[in-house]
Amino acid sequence: MYGKYNILGDKAIRLLGYWLLAIGLLSCRTDEVTYPSEYEVLPIESRELSSFAANEPIGMYLLNEGNMGSNKATIDYVDFCNGCYIRNIYGERNPNVVKELGDVGNDIQIYGNRLYAVINCSHKVEVMDARTCRRIGQVDIPNCRYICFHAGKAYISSYVGPVSIDPNAQLGAVFEVDTATLQITRKVTVGYQPEELVVHNEHIYVVNSGGYRAPDYDSTMSAISLQDFRQVQKIPVCLNPHRLRQDQYNQLWITSRGDYKDVQPQLTCFSPSTNCQLPIVNAPAVSEMVIIGDSMYFYGTHWSEQTMSNQITYGIFDIRKQTLVSEHFITDGTEQAIKIPYGIQVNPYNGDIYVTDAKNYVSSGQLHCYSREGKRKWSVRTGDIPAHMCFVYR
Repeated sequence: MYGKYNILGDKAIRLLGYWLLAIGLLSCRTDEVTYPSEYEVLPIESRELSSFAANEPIGMYLLNEGNMGSNKATIDYVDFCNGCYIRNIYGERNPNVVKELGDVGNDIQIYGNRLYAVINCSHKVEVMDARTCRRIGQVDIPNCRYICFHAGKAYISSYVGPVSIDPNAQLGAVFEVDTATLQITRKVTVGYQPEELVVHNEHIYVVNSGGYRAPDYDSTMSAISLQDFRQVQKIPVCLNPHRLRQDQYNQLWITSRGDYKDVQPQLTCFSPSTNCQLPIVNAPAVSEMVIIGDSMYFYGTHWSEQTMSNQITYGIFDIRKQTLVSEHFITDGTEQAIKIPYGIQVNPYNGDIYVTDAKNYVSSGQLHCYSREGKRKWSVRTGDIPAHMCFVYR
């Protein structure tokens, strides 16, 4: 999720209105000048790179999913050093890449000095330099979903089969990729339509949603041995699981979407050491979450076919006490302007909370920044369906 690179370097930009539109955006790095195709000044004070603490993000990548079939996945960049927002930085840095980034961006992470973007419907993981966003190569993975890393290897969940609803959809898989060579080294079959995955001790855990097989959803989590790369356990969990995160107590948190009718979304805590799980009673729906210390920041968008409407929550959950702290981390009423929350990230250094809005799914979205007190600090236009974010460190 995090990397130690400055995309623009350490010379502060002095944004002087339309003059900079003509001459481009000066790099913080002394050896490079870049010319983003589109940028916007943010109400963030410009700072020298040297003033950032080692554990303080200097920037944040945002992966815009784009509409399926439109080939409009893009990457934006929030530059905390220079106080600006760069739209479609991948396209600008890689002008010779045919069809640019691809179709449906599904995950973005940094590992070492490389940036990895999982492009679902283009069946690839795009690999870039984390400092410059310039393309290094790609790994071809069919219907790839999410990515995590361990000991020089990337692990990618894959639906394997075609992108289509099919009650007879085949079992999914997890692929192992050598991050040095970008070669696939191992593959293991898991459950139906595997989603997020984490590495814990000597195992990979991945939740299987069965989303293509609706209404016959999957409700399992596969445990994969890292040693011999085989599925050693298939653990029954909640129906149609999606998110999977690990906390500082080595517990795994699982979210599920239910069946959108009778079976409600569920938040579950799983202990790998005891193989026990605890459903959180009366927890609101959790669509996406970020765990910082003992706090789980989340938003929940629960669609009900009975009411034909979304129920939306912006909450904080105490993972140690396993209690809901608040259903309103946005405190100034500006959440009313968000149509479809679609992504969340939290700055671990200053507590700023980032929430994306997909709006109508077919045009530009928005990124909103809130203080730790829940007051909106700024908003900016993004690409289509802004969703996934990761921080950059110097």
